[in-house]
Amino acid sequence: MSDATETAGTVRLERRGAVALLTLDAPKTRNAVTDPPVLDALIAALEEVGADRGVRVLIVTGAGRAFSAGGNIHDIRNRRGMFAGPADQVRNAYRDGVQRIPRTMANLEIPVIAAVNGPAYGAGCDLAFMCDLRIAGESARISSNFVRLGLISGDGGLWFLSRAAGPAVAAEMAFTGRAVSGTEAAALGLVSRVVPDGELLPAALALAGEIAANPPEAVRMTKRMLQQAGRVDLSTMLDMAAALQGICHAGEESRAAIAAAAGPVPQPPASEEQEEQAEGNTQT
Repeated sequence: MSDATETAGTVRLERRGAVALLTLDAPKTRNAVTDPPVLDALIAALEEVGADRGVRVLIVTGAGRAFSAGGNIHDIRNRRGMFAGPADQVRNAYRDGVQRIPRTMANLEIPVIAAVNGPAYGAGCDLAFMCDLRIAGESARISSNFVRLGLISGDGGLWFLSRAAGPAVAAEMAFTGRAVSGTEAAALGLVSRVVPDGELLPAALALAGEIAANPPEAVRMTKRMLQQAGRVDLSTMLDMAAALQGICHAGEESRAAIAAAAGPVPQPPASEEQEEQAEGNTQT
């Protein structure tokens, strides 16, 4: 991935040092992720980021006034594209289509930050919660609004939402389908902070830079541990922690970071013989 902005259909991917910025850019559908051109470009961009070991953090955001409207409401109404045909055909379309997003996101080893600008509805809400961290602009509106359309989240969004929001908040959002403002999202712990819209991307880049400054392999291992938290029992988690910690201690990355933090190694006090030799050399 080059430092210059690359355009892949309706998704823009840009490298800023060790940070990658992925921008959904499909203004006609307000960045709906179910359209095949957007979906294919999104998957390709995520795979490119995952294959680049030089990228330490990924930011996902939307161009224009929306993060993502989720599904293409006109395609849903007209039963075309992935929404066409009988139930088994739609099922397969979800498996082979939009469900590629959570699978690809889950394979990313680096932290992913969602910079939520404007509405994040339906599958757009799900995409935000597939990310590890979320920062919201003041105009953000986050809604798992599937029930209002007589639908459910078909891309595994409730799995991510319940883990990030907790069961009670996730249930309220999913059962009501109402939109949560950026301020309310911050109060509920759905986003780490809410900032003025004009400061959203700078805030996301600053957070990404703070993360990227840490030893990258330790960050990747930390993400792996966070992913396993709540999925495995304590004994399994402790075994995993011991194994990964052993790798950390044996690595040059950790040794260099610890040496920098600890400062110079103190020298042992000189013996009387060494002091006499030093004094003699001085007199000579």
